Amino acid sequence: MYVLRLECSSDEKDRLIAELWERGTLGIVEEDAALRAFFDQPFDVADCPQAIWEPADDRDWIEVSQAQWEPLLVGSRLFLVPSWRADPTPPGRLRLEMQPGLACGTGWGPATRLALEAMESRLRPGMTVLDLGTGAGILAVAAARLGAGSVYACDIDHEASCIARDRFRSESIEVGLFTGTASAVGSSAVDLVVANINAPVLEELAPEISRVQRPGGSAVFSGFTVQDVDNVLAAYPGRGVVLESQEWRALAW
Repeated sequence: MYVLRLECSSDEKDRLIAELWERGTLGIVEEDAALRAFFDQPFDVADCPQAIWEPADDRDWIEVSQAQWEPLLVGSRLFLVPSWRADPTPPGRLRLEMQPGLACGTGWGPATRLALEAMESRLRPGMTVLDLGTGAGILAVAAARLGAGSVYACDIDHEASCIARDRFRSESIEVGLFTGTASAVGSSAVDLVVANINAPVLEELAPEISRVQRPGGSAVFSGFTVQDVDNVLAAYPGRGVVLESQEWRALAW
């Protein structure tokens, strides 16, 4: 076992955690100003000055990492639980099993939780939902659990699409999944667009998102920080309210 220690600020942690899982880490432990990630084999980190390899002690670091992932109540209806835990679902809650390591957007990050909370209050039974940049598929699964009539999901990363497809199949959730973006969706086809992606992509996709939305349609956008709020609002003038959690922001209407 090899330990990679990365010094980082709190606003870098979500991005770095996603990158470490994609790199194949066996587990991650968060510290105040650093992350510790565990790997079977070391690799070159010369281009990352804040990263150093440290010797591992005899602790079961996978167990230590998993112990950090506790079940969470999100909004008034959702229950997020790690896939390796058997905690019973609280009455009146919808269970969403999280699978850290498969792709970014596991559910524990504040940006994803903001999106889930906003979806819960805006998704009406029977709606057609499009999840842009689906990643591990968490928002698409939540949409189905919350009663969407049809769910579509896409990602420009083919590997992420394959991961999401495996999840949808294992949970017997019917999702129209494809590799690509909103340009492949028909005009006025969607009641609710959800996206947990970065600000530049949200800005770039604004015309396509407006095109695919039905008149009076809703949207939930997350994945950007307080520094990006003005740019995102400029791309969607006069639309929605800004929600916040720590340094993360979401736009919803």
